[in-house]
Amino acid sequence: MNAHDSEKVVGTLVGQGYSQVETPEDAELVLYNTCSIRDKAEQKVFNRLDRFKRENKGKTFAVLGCVAQQEGEKIFERAPHVSMVCGSASYNQLPQMLVQLEAGNKRVTGLSLDTEDTFETPYTRRDNPHRAYVTIIEGCDKKCAYCVVPFTRGPERSSTSDSVLREAADLARSGYSEIQLLGQNVNSYRDPSPTGWNFAQLLDGVGKVPGIRRVRFTTSHPRDFTKEIIDAIDRNPNLCNHVHLPVQSGSTEVLRGMQRSYSLEEYMLRIQWMKSAARPIAITSDIIVGFPGETEADFEATLALLDEVEYDALFSFKYSRRPNTPALALEDHISEEEKSRRLAILQEHQRAIQIRRNAQYVGVVAECMVEGFNKATGQWMGRTSQHKMVNFLRPSSDEDITGTYLEVRVTRSGPNSLVGEAVQ
Repeated sequence: MNAHDSEKVVGTLVGQGYSQVETPEDAELVLYNTCSIRDKAEQKVFNRLDRFKRENKGKTFAVLGCVAQQEGEKIFERAPHVSMVCGSASYNQLPQMLVQLEAGNKRVTGLSLDTEDTFETPYTRRDNPHRAYVTIIEGCDKKCAYCVVPFTRGPERSSTSDSVLREAADLARSGYSEIQLLGQNVNSYRDPSPTGWNFAQLLDGVGKVPGIRRVRFTTSHPRDFTKEIIDAIDRNPNLCNHVHLPVQSGSTEVLRGMQRSYSLEEYMLRIQWMKSAARPIAITSDIIVGFPGETEADFEATLALLDEVEYDALFSFKYSRRPNTPALALEDHISEEEKSRRLAILQEHQRAIQIRRNAQYVGVVAECMVEGFNKATGQWMGRTSQHKMVNFLRPSSDEDITGTYLEVRVTRSGPNSLVGEAVQ
């Protein structure tokens, strides 16, 4: 999502007549896109701003994204050399803000979270010539106790189904074969037009766009994840059989403290929908360890959840205190040492699961979208519909096959990827 935000910003700048350069040293205007989902990411922002000031004097600096929205004009106090602060909800206002900078204004801000204003930008620069991102919903209404997103991205607001289908069709005509639908809670999508589609209906529609071979989506919230979504995946071979469904904890008690709005039992019902699907669906998730009040028994429940679900991959994090979040007021904050211990155990536990699961793919022939060539290993890299990375060999050829689809037989496996050979 952050990568796509950068594509929108660059597209807008190019549309205004700016030219992109390779390094900050070559630029007159330097924009730093930021994330505030974790404390360390926020700290990096100000460290890098300080470094940019020392190494790139005489340039115009802008801070974009969630840290910009969260800190607002306080950024000017901490980094006086910054001239523009703009949150992600205001990227469509960049042309007017740039005009103000060009006119000599020293400080320009775009921090509105006005739900009446569209979050779409008129221009987008695509960094990948074969896979494209499409934002279908922006913001979040869920108010999880640990999460800063509702304060930095604003409330949920969706694009119309017509605009999504039109963008998908335009991308197909431009040669893109895979699109990924994006949103902080992508399956919370609600078509604001009279058509009134829900997310499953939108998936059906996008899956039928001529020329689109693969459709992915991220990130889902369990509360709004319905059986209809699985039915749509089963009906449409173009919809990738991979679902990222963040659980955050295996303890219903911790989930209640996190204000996640579902129990472990309700989450597992959605897992069963996926495991009962006609197509084998790869399942990935997010987990936070060390949330305030998480007991050793709660943590053990999370490890037990890993064994029951057997996730294909996991993004795991230590709980990080974020401003304006309800979790700040909770007692029983856990030490960093204990959070680190639990995270290490969790990751090693998941690593063993991934080794077992990936070993099951040895001998399987899978279609891969080729993403590039690794000169260091002499292997091509491709990704399956289930989002599995496969490093594979093929008969020597100078032909660039990036963006094509090949059948690859898996010959070896590891915890994070597969190895194979192209089928002749």
